[in-house]
Amino acid sequence: MLRTLDKRQKGGTAEVSNSTSTNMNQDPKKSGKPMTATGNPPQAVKDAPDKSLNARQQTTKNRTSRDAGKSESVKFPTTPGQEANAFMSIENSSNRKKLVVLKNEAPPDYGREVWITDPIEGFRAARIVDISKTGFSLALLGTDEPVSRRYEEVFSREEDPKKSVEDTCALLHLNEATLLNNCRLRYMNGKIYTYVANILISINPYQLIHLKKSRSTAENRWDKKNHTFMQLPISHIVRGRQSPRKLCYNTYAKTGVEMYDTFSSDYSKKSEIISANPILEAFGNAKTLRNNNSSRFGKFVQIHFANNGTVAGGFISHYLLETSRVCRQSPGERNYHIFYQLIAGSSPDLYKRLKLDKPDCFTVSVQLVPSQCSYLKNGFTGFFANFDSQSPSKILKNRLGNTSFSYDSMVDDFNGFQRLEAALKMSGLNEQEIMFVWSTIAGVLHLGNVEFEDIVDDSKGGCKIAKNCEEAVMHSAALLGLQAIELKLGLCARIMQTTKVGLRGTLIRVPLKSHEASAGRDALAKAIYSKLFDWLVLRINQSIPFDKSTNFVGVLDVAGFEYYAVNSFEQFCINYCNEKLQHFFNERILKEEQNLYEKEGLNIGRIEFIDNTDCIELFETKGKGLLDLLDEEARLPTPMFRNFTKRAHGENRKNFRLDTPRKSKVKIHREMRDDEGLLIRHYAGSVCYETRNFVEKNNDQLYNSLEILIEQSTFPLLVSLFTSSSSGANRTNNKLKTQSVGSKFKLQLSALIEKLQSTGTHFVRCIKPNNRMIPWHFEGSVVLTQLQCAGMASVLKLMQNGFPSRTPFGMLYSSYQSNLPPKLASMEPRLFSKCLFRALGLDQHDFQFGLTRVFFKAGKFSEFDRMMRQDPESIKSLITRVNYWLVKGRWKQAQYAVWSVIKSL
Repeated sequence: MLRTLDKRQKGGTAEVSNSTSTNMNQDPKKSGKPMTATGNPPQAVKDAPDKSLNARQQTTKNRTSRDAGKSESVKFPTTPGQEANAFMSIENSSNRKKLVVLKNEAPPDYGREVWITDPIEGFRAARIVDISKTGFSLALLGTDEPVSRRYEEVFSREEDPKKSVEDTCALLHLNEATLLNNCRLRYMNGKIYTYVANILISINPYQLIHLKKSRSTAENRWDKKNHTFMQLPISHIVRGRQSPRKLCYNTYAKTGVEMYDTFSSDYSKKSEIISANPILEAFGNAKTLRNNNSSRFGKFVQIHFANNGTVAGGFISHYLLETSRVCRQSPGERNYHIFYQLIAGSSPDLYKRLKLDKPDCFTVSVQLVPSQCSYLKNGFTGFFANFDSQSPSKILKNRLGNTSFSYDSMVDDFNGFQRLEAALKMSGLNEQEIMFVWSTIAGVLHLGNVEFEDIVDDSKGGCKIAKNCEEAVMHSAALLGLQAIELKLGLCARIMQTTKVGLRGTLIRVPLKSHEASAGRDALAKAIYSKLFDWLVLRINQSIPFDKSTNFVGVLDVAGFEYYAVNSFEQFCINYCNEKLQHFFNERILKEEQNLYEKEGLNIGRIEFIDNTDCIELFETKGKGLLDLLDEEARLPTPMFRNFTKRAHGENRKNFRLDTPRKSKVKIHREMRDDEGLLIRHYAGSVCYETRNFVEKNNDQLYNSLEILIEQSTFPLLVSLFTSSSSGANRTNNKLKTQSVGSKFKLQLSALIEKLQSTGTHFVRCIKPNNRMIPWHFEGSVVLTQLQCAGMASVLKLMQNGFPSRTPFGMLYSSYQSNLPPKLASMEPRLFSKCLFRALGLDQHDFQFGLTRVFFKAGKFSEFDRMMRQDPESIKSLITRVNYWLVKGRWKQAQYAVWSVIKSL
């Protein structure tokens, strides 16, 4: 195809005409044939069965006259800057179909190399062979295998596809394909960090990487690559898959401490802040199907600094610990690391004292009907070790289960226990308190081995402890400081107290059925573990106190967007959190970008983006929001998840974000009833939630009688965990009046967003490179899915349409003045910059001058830099053009001055 651009003065556009005639000298404007952006007549593309060139030419000749009145000329911008923003569409009155040709690009020539979508690699390189009414016919590069793709499945490709850059905005084409290719090239060259403007993408290497210190801390502080630490207070928001998040968290926490505290000789607080991570990781991380070291809670770590720049202390806030994991895990997953670390790494004396056994022994006895009570049964019961670790040989054989060792660079159960013990001591726990921690964890493990069986001949319908579980009851009671008989009674019945005219009356013992007793046992285990976790975080904060703080560096580490075959209340809360953070991201990045343009006087229209406010309202709206409806259902005498689901659909039927499971693209979700699930359209994609356990998980309440039982413990620390969070005035009937999980999380998120809004922000997106979790292996489709869930597509669109690269005039002046003679190098920085740009002949749509800096379109600054670093001969001609522009400019100024004087006379 021959494409010609007829440049017209009106509107600064160019009308595109195409000639498919064999006479290459024919003037397409004289042919009278209305052509589309693809070079084909609109009706010919629709009707022609033959896609050959001759057939299209013949159809064009036959239909030109009758279609001439229906077609519209397609106009393209004349400048590269306008061309990059063009979104081609063609409409005619007969079919009103929109034909999209390479979004953000001018129409492609045949033979052009592009990226096409691929289910395995994410994108593959191909060459355009033909264009049809539905898309492109292409040939894969390297194999020439013919393939076809729709228009929206084809993306522009860099001229040099092997070019990699630290900041993706330096590329000429900004789209998902070029971003993925840039990340792949850098990762396979050992570079795990890639920027998109000021957003950092971190890809997990699955091996330990040590920070390099080629210069002193004071020098690194002013390194432009560390610019995100300059603005204080600042928060680093780390989201994504946990393994790279852990790497980023460690890097930012450690780097933040070392970069600022250059004057203090007291390393205790530095070490205590950094060493807190083994504690949080042991009690808050677990193996999931996608990650061997997944964090099942969120945390916001603040590192505070004094006036002189020294570390003053720190504070850790935590959010939404997944307590349900204590009692049950999906097949292939594990409970929290601490349970396995304790079994693997405890000394023989401690092992014997805690009455421990192999991980797979903490299961339901084969003589009983299996239930969901065993706390290690359903999951993976093997140990983890580092690749180069000697842990397998150090763990005694009598502690090994039937499952062999698994290896991971970040998880080692034996060595992890040793690090955990050291970290607990570093956080100020004495030997007695550490033993309390071990006893409590072991007590929870034994509690999970307690089974119940219904008393058939009892008219009251009670239950009792199963015969083969008596030993488990005694072990659990001893480790929790309780009497075994009291624990039995507390588990098999609940105590209610009658009231009359506000006065307390008689205590009544209500027998429980076996399933009710199992639920009470699980609630007790979750409550003990959750409160122990709260206490450990409290002790960490007590070990890093601060009196005064001038500024702080914050690191927010939260799980990224989650979706599985079965999604429950945990994914519901995690994705709600991500919606809030995505909304904050939109406002912070896009709004600040717009404010900067206005402040600098740039004439740029408003930046449009997809607003997810309606999705947040679906969760939070008072009265009909999902969280409020869930709380209302819990307050009913007999709460039922089906009632909650029906009300959720009824109250929010006009909200586009909510739909029924039958609308899901996943088959197993479509098989659910409408009152069994919620399909929510999140910013990162649709997720179908099974609401079966929503009410129970949201309540997470404990029978009053079980709390009274714990308060009878001989361990003061255990008693204090419960008495500090409740009082006798809070107890009515048989439950504690506690705030629901969802409501508490909502308040925590609001406080967190308020805190983030008061600080500078640096966004980090953490990516898992492959599902096998092996070092330096890149799976394109896996990475692409995570980039899409991280909302990078909208960021790329912003950068493509805006001016992502910007440089202060002073920095531009100091960077290039050494390349120029003294006459030019002595100019004022703003005038100096204007001279360079005029002399180089840069397209005015590729840059704009602000008040204090110059702004570049994506990829244009690298072109400018290449021009400025050319050979000396080219610099001479540049100097000549600069002198010409200066003389011309001064002559015009003189003319204006003369005219001004004449007019004033």
